[in-house]
Amino acid sequence: MYVDESGDPGITNSPTRYFTLSGLVINETRWQSAMGRVADFRQRMRSAFGLQVREEIHSARFITSPGPLVRIPRHDRLAILRHFADELARMSELSVINVVVDKQDKPTTYDVFEHAWRALVQRFENTLIHNNFPNAMTKGECGMVFADGQPSAKLIAMYTRMRDYNPVPNQTGGGYRNIVMRKIIEDPCFRDSAHSLLIQAADLVAFLLYQQEQPNQYMRKSGGAGYFSRLTPILCRRASPRDPQGIVRL
Repeated sequence: MYVDESGDPGITNSPTRYFTLSGLVINETRWQSAMGRVADFRQRMRSAFGLQVREEIHSARFITSPGPLVRIPRHDRLAILRHFADELARMSELSVINVVVDKQDKPTTYDVFEHAWRALVQRFENTLIHNNFPNAMTKGECGMVFADGQPSAKLIAMYTRMRDYNPVPNQTGGGYRNIVMRKIIEDPCFRDSAHSLLIQAADLVAFLLYQQEQPNQYMRKSGGAGYFSRLTPILCRRASPRDPQGIVRL
């Protein structure tokens, strides 16, 4: 599972109301073909818009602070994001788990980062246990997590705790069960998104989800605020069956 986020995880004086976290899941037997499709997409974007293959699609900066990519008109940069979303949506081997934290009315002691990551990892674990991902090859498969950025001691410590003590609320009757994490192997592997096309894909998903929840002025006026719905075919609705898009809302 490739993971990235959008928004600010802070509570006090935070510039954002929402924090989104998205995990793009791909079975290892389909990884090569998925990478090939994303690489082909990047070649098409080079031909159509002049976006070089080695130039990162960092979705938030792509729209608001493009740096050297300012040479590409903003409406074309938005079109690239739209085409990227459509390409991912056509890849039936993908499944996306999404978490949204609404920080409004949360106490200052609420740890947005940990709650969001814990929810994402638990849904990944649950879906592996029940073999509910598309193209699952065999029962009993395990998973790994590839996260954007530098190694996070906080995230690694959370993993360690979830392997020893992981209280999960009972769906009925109240109380908790200790369901330790056993399907996710190793600590998360951290990647620089500039060198990972699939981290960039997860970044796109998290950005579009954030823009659905709290669009900036340009995304609202351009229609980009609705682009998350283009990913409907690959949304993992089992992660949160009560939400029409399967989003885990905290």
